[in-house]
Amino acid sequence: MAQINKLGVIGAGQMGNGIAHVAALAGLDVVLNDVTSDRLKSGMATINGNLTRQVAKKVISEEARSQALGRISISETLDGLADCDLVIETAIEKEDIKRKIFHDLCAVLKPEAIVASNTSSISITRLAASTDRPERFIGIHFMNPVPLMELVELIRGIATDDTTFEAAKEFVGRLGKLVAVSEDFPAFIVNRILLPMINEAIYTLYEGVGNVEAIDAAMKLGAHHPMGPLELADFIGLDTCLSIMQVLHEGLADSKYRPCPLLVKYVEAGWLGRKTQRGFYDYRGPKPVPTR
Repeated sequence: MAQINKLGVIGAGQMGNGIAHVAALAGLDVVLNDVTSDRLKSGMATINGNLTRQVAKKVISEEARSQALGRISISETLDGLADCDLVIETAIEKEDIKRKIFHDLCAVLKPEAIVASNTSSISITRLAASTDRPERFIGIHFMNPVPLMELVELIRGIATDDTTFEAAKEFVGRLGKLVAVSEDFPAFIVNRILLPMINEAIYTLYEGVGNVEAIDAAMKLGAHHPMGPLELADFIGLDTCLSIMQVLHEGLADSKYRPCPLLVKYVEAGWLGRKTQRGFYDYRGPKPVPTR
């Protein structure tokens, strides 16, 4: 079985810096890659802040925080990932962008390296076909926020070999996460169930069945969900929610997965949730305020 000692992470955003965080804490050397130094600085600042919070809560020691930060290096080019044993891509949920990344990445990687995508919905088989190593390609889908969520979905493409699967499974276990194995169907397990629920909550708002606060309160108090579905949509990112619903709608050809027109409108307006300070809530003041 391939031994994974050095991890590359493409993308220093919320998912990428979270994966780098947990991998470094687990003792792996990590190279964090993004296209600009500003994004890398922001990603490293987030990692440091999250590690510091863990120290304050006595989850980890100060020594563990310092050692984890020392294991992470940064690179603005894919060349910096050349000697990694495993590289996980966490780019935006757009297939053409991911395929371009994999094409360029494979040109610099060592032949035995494993390539993975953190995609939450796109076919692993199709993404693998854009590489020179489909047998060493796999879906490793972490949940957000990565340091707190216990589950990781593993998704094999049609060509993924057993060695790659076992190496990925061992890697996830080393991070202290639990594995759920999914077949390569649109949106896999978690988002196949979660995103249609969120989309239905948006339809409930769109049709005037309830307002933002009523819908979220109903699911928090009536179903004991930790976050209301509209609050959760803002946390995930409305653009990501829309992308996943589009993958489900196109991939399964079933009208029940049609994205709600209100979700489309919010994305077109650039109201993407917490990351843009406006979504179903407005986050620009001291307290989130519903926008409808």
